[in-house]
Amino acid sequence: MKVYNFSAGPAMLPEEVMLRAQKEFCDYDGSDCGIMELSHRGSQFSKVIETAEENVRELMNVSNDYSVCFIQGGASMQFCMIPMNLLPAGGVADYADTGTWSAKAIKEAKRFGQVNIVGSSKESNYDRIPVIRHWKPTPDAAYLHITSNNTVAGTQYHAFPPVPESVPLIADMSSDFMSRVVNVDDFGLIYGGAQKNLGPSGVALVIIRNDLTTRIPDSIPTMLRYDTYVNNGSMFNTPPTFAVYMLKLVTDWLKEKGGLQVIEEINDAKSDALYNLLNTSDFYRSPVDPGSRSRMNVVFRLPSEELEAKFVKDAAANGMIGLKGHRSVGGIRASIYNAMPLAGVEQLIDFMINFEKKNG
Repeated sequence: MKVYNFSAGPAMLPEEVMLRAQKEFCDYDGSDCGIMELSHRGSQFSKVIETAEENVRELMNVSNDYSVCFIQGGASMQFCMIPMNLLPAGGVADYADTGTWSAKAIKEAKRFGQVNIVGSSKESNYDRIPVIRHWKPTPDAAYLHITSNNTVAGTQYHAFPPVPESVPLIADMSSDFMSRVVNVDDFGLIYGGAQKNLGPSGVALVIIRNDLTTRIPDSIPTMLRYDTYVNNGSMFNTPPTFAVYMLKLVTDWLKEKGGLQVIEEINDAKSDALYNLLNTSDFYRSPVDPGSRSRMNVVFRLPSEELEAKFVKDAAANGMIGLKGHRSVGGIRASIYNAMPLAGVEQLIDFMINFEKKNG
């Protein structure tokens, strides 16, 4: 039985990528060694990390005004690195509060300086992106931080907030990195953990505008400085070689698929199909405002928690796993990242229709 993994992360990887990694696992490039056994200073891994960067630049049209960095610690490490590096003493950082992960980023930033919450949807249980025209930004903010997609709440920005030229826009794109076309030039820094759309856990991808590295105080430790990664090609110390290798394979796959425009069209088709079912059903209910619904994490509720538990159990028995909602909110969550094929979404829809007939 084919199993489709709807987990929010670590998430499924493209089957083609997994098969290629399996083929090369014990013998990479004729070395008779796995890539994780080879020196990070050797020519074979150097080519891997160079190609990974080239792929990122090509797929996202990243100019030479930006550096591409591979940093350990996941997105959670970035929650502290950003204010450590970019929030000066006496400065103010603006944050939009749209869910669990933005709240964690805000908590870390408050350790280093003053934080202004420009907008929040907390009072409505994070069921929407707060209306941007109602935000209250700081005129001379050190930066504005947003979380582009919220895995727990199932919300996503479909338009990014405008910022003054002097205020860098920073985005945590962990759960929708490379799922759609974005203009990198609109941002000062983009970051995300790899384990949803880009590869396995163990590495964060950071795209940073080079001029921001001139802001970093001398007091910041070497391994927590962005310029350490920029100036050393992410090779100051041993990088997470296997995670970078897998990110390279995933970005190879994205290029083979036709790039982010094609991927965005596929993701739109997948999410549209699921939301069309939710919109026409009296049995399933989406708690998310229609204008803020995520293309990556489709959350919904059933008439009772007992039915939700049965739904998760029966779905797993039919080859669909990882559908239980986040422990903080409950319900059902179908994470349909880039690697989830349309066939997996169609199988879930068929199951949902039959489950409603039997239990509605």
